[in-house]
Amino acid sequence: MNDARWLLLSGGVGGAKLALGLAHCLPAGQLTVLANTGDDFEHLGLVISPDLDTLMYTLAGVVNTQTGWGRAGETWSFMEALGQLGGETWFRLGDHDLATHVERTRRLAAGEPLSAVTAALCARLGVGSTLLPMSDDPVRTLVHTDAGVLAFQDYFVRRAAGPRVQRLEYRGAAAARPAAALAEVLADPALAGILIAPSNPWLSIAPILAVPGLAAALRVCPAPVVAISPLIGGRAVKGPTARIMADLGLPVGAAGIAAHYHELLDGFILDRADAAVAAAIAATGLKVQLADSLMTTLEDRIGLARSAMDFAAALRRD
Repeated sequence: MNDARWLLLSGGVGGAKLALGLAHCLPAGQLTVLANTGDDFEHLGLVISPDLDTLMYTLAGVVNTQTGWGRAGETWSFMEALGQLGGETWFRLGDHDLATHVERTRRLAAGEPLSAVTAALCARLGVGSTLLPMSDDPVRTLVHTDAGVLAFQDYFVRRAAGPRVQRLEYRGAAAARPAAALAEVLADPALAGILIAPSNPWLSIAPILAVPGLAAALRVCPAPVVAISPLIGGRAVKGPTARIMADLGLPVGAAGIAAHYHELLDGFILDRADAAVAAAIAATGLKVQLADSLMTTLEDRIGLARSAMDFAAALRRD
């Protein structure tokens, strides 16, 4: 269908790569990305939304392609001056990136919801897809570790994901409401499929699914739900997914990811390197697709996006 619409649940860097691939495959306006905001936090008096910004910069074509986050051609005068004054420099904010956080904070303080602020920033940067925060209400991921209870950025950035994870908490999720526009997306008869990006299932996707009613809405939506494993050969391309699974006592590998998502899914995509476990996953009732899921180049991103859309189209719920 030329007018087919797609929904992607996503975290930051890994999900943004797939989002870019999907955006290259679809006409403007036919992709909606529902982004994790559990990583959001206040820093230096500013509201920072790391995953939203990574997705926005990537879809706008202004992301730093070397890091996968932040803006291309960034300068660091602010951080240098802040360091001279003895300020906190552990979370680096580039000069151009800083403008995003200042403008977001200003608009939120004026009473605009996060979804409206995000839409306005995306429009200014020429993003052709719809980028939605999972909720306009604050949800914050807390990591319970052997070093105590840590705010997500403290665990992930300041401590480089070093402490051992005991459990994850998504504070505020129980009182949060899904993004208002999501209901319209899920009810659209042109919605061809729902994809779960190869983002960290516990740090990036679980906060989204913790918003009340959201997982249930995905289950009853007629569009098929397909997840893409973030592990290749039992290892994460980026980030602590495998280590968190081990810390939580879960079997590390694509089969463990499939089991984690099982109740939501119609299909599961795993890398060809994990072909040996495909039959075992299929035996649980999930349809399985092998793909080349390492997204090094733009062609890789587009190729995985096309594979995911073709697979989902074949699984359409009747």
